[in-house]
Amino acid sequence: MTRVWQWNRPVTVREVLEDLQQERSIAYTTVMTVMDNLHQKGWVRREVEGRAYRYTAVSTRAAYAAALMNEAWSRSDNPAAALVAFFGMMSAEQREALQDAMRVVQPALAQGAAPTEPATPIAPKSDEPADDVTADDPGTRTGTDTSDETVDDAFAEDGR
Repeated sequence: MTRVWQWNRPVTVREVLEDLQQERSIAYTTVMTVMDNLHQKGWVRREVEGRAYRYTAVSTRAAYAAALMNEAWSRSDNPAAALVAFFGMMSAEQREALQDAMRVVQPALAQGAAPTEPATPIAPKSDEPADDVTADDPGTRTGTDTSDETVDDAFAEDGR
């Protein structure tokens, strides 16, 4: 999923394979199986192009992360306490990102409107890519898969 999000365009199994092979040895069939699994779970759409599929992310990485946070928070029996504990775990950089996000949504909140994802994404503070999110429901459908395995880890575990 990381590759699909990073490229932000339709990708083929071959493109993902070639990119992953720069880091480790992996079989075409492994990548094909993972991409098919992502499609079956509703994480990506696919369209036929010639004899191959092109896969596109259904949701942005930011929307996916937000859905995970919302799901975890909504399951708490004490949402306020959960937020206080969550804020207590944040690094200074994460607290700064939270403040940046609040500045973006504050005008909508003041008008009583529900904030939406900003048209211009809030830029990360560093050049480092964000950590992989875990494989779970992307927030665009109802699902029951609660695996903690990242998509890239699924590729790595194959050992090919």
